[in-house]
Amino acid sequence: MCGARGETSVPRVPNTTLVPNPVPTPHPEGVSNDEFRAAMSRLAAGVCLITAHEPPLTGDGPRGEDVGMTATAFLSVSLDPPLVLVSLREGSRMDDLLEEQPLWAVSVLADSQVQIAGRFSMKNRISDRLLFQDLPHVRGEVSGALLLTDALATLECRTESRVRAGDHTLVVARVLTSTLPNPDAPPLTYFRGRYRHLA
Repeated sequence: MCGARGETSVPRVPNTTLVPNPVPTPHPEGVSNDEFRAAMSRLAAGVCLITAHEPPLTGDGPRGEDVGMTATAFLSVSLDPPLVLVSLREGSRMDDLLEEQPLWAVSVLADSQVQIAGRFSMKNRISDRLLFQDLPHVRGEVSGALLLTDALATLECRTESRVRAGDHTLVVARVLTSTLPNPDAPPLTYFRGRYRHLA
């Protein structure tokens, strides 16, 4: 709008208070979710495929589907006895399954298996049965779970204890079998939110 002398007039704006960009709300301990994620993303981790087979609904009924999930929060706990731990998001399909199925398995992924890691970490994915269809695998003799034949290492496990930890469940298990199908391949790693190859 132009004024009497041709200058541009600026409409008056009511007094307002500028709101700064929202700051992440810290937990009582002082760290925010974003700060915690950023720090932990700097911790390089190996990548595994956790697998289990649904138990029968009845004593003599048919068994259910094979289930798989990608995990980076997997580690050894003890040598004697041989124990491992995996962290599962509370309420996830794998968490619910391992609450009733004590036997499960781990395939430690090689860097050539990055697509496998990606397909089993997808949300709202298709049936796991179809995801396993074209993957070279064998069925574990002890656990009945699927083991990838090209993995760096495979483990069959039996759950010893489950511990609630915040929004996750920590599953501690005894290792029952261990094999090295492809031990000399380079490992697949996860760092700063991406799958990585070791140089």
